[in-house]
Amino acid sequence: MRRADRLFQIVQLIRGRRLSTAEYLAQRLEVSPRTIYRDVAALQQQGVPIDGEAGVGYRMRAGFDLPPLMFSKEEAQALVAALRMAQPQMDSALARHGEEAIYKILAVLPGTARAAAESLALWAPLGGLDEATRGRLQQLRLATEQRQKLRVVYLDLGGTASERVLRPLGCFFWGPVWTFAAWCELREGFRNFRVDRIQQLEVLEERFRDEPGKTLADMQRAEGWP
Repeated sequence: MRRADRLFQIVQLIRGRRLSTAEYLAQRLEVSPRTIYRDVAALQQQGVPIDGEAGVGYRMRAGFDLPPLMFSKEEAQALVAALRMAQPQMDSALARHGEEAIYKILAVLPGTARAAAESLALWAPLGGLDEATRGRLQQLRLATEQRQKLRVVYLDLGGTASERVLRPLGCFFWGPVWTFAAWCELREGFRNFRVDRIQQLEVLEERFRDEPGKTLADMQRAEGWP
């Protein structure tokens, strides 16, 4: 990979995460951490607003934007393919926004790349979500983004219903089903729930802040996620 391409990828990776360590960046780009240190320092000298330091991690300051990008034919096809496969498993609002984003991308592509993407012979027509699950998934996604607590009635695998107040942390797709992770105030611990087993869902006005030991990162560490 050319250094210019690597610098661009570093910016993209840092922009996409709250905090990126040099080890993470080095692993993704298949270079040494020392190379990452040098590259980040070069980007900072060029005016890219990267905060952080070696041994701690890097983040991008808010408001930084890259100039418009151009996609190759293969990249455009990959975007269309990803959306077609994901749409049946998304909530309605997110699927619609994804479709609008693809239209915007296709509109600015050269004719040959646009034609190749639009004619891609790949679809995923089966296995979509039922409307009740779509609606709950959208509520969960928005409540997670807005840090709003939830009151749910949940039916476990044994058929026992329980009412809980939860701090939603994230939604996860595992092939046939969606689950969401939360801090459960009833159990005082992390719990995972199948979205299709939620019997009732109420988004509360009460908001929450991240607290040590109760965040998604804490849950991932506790459960040994990579």
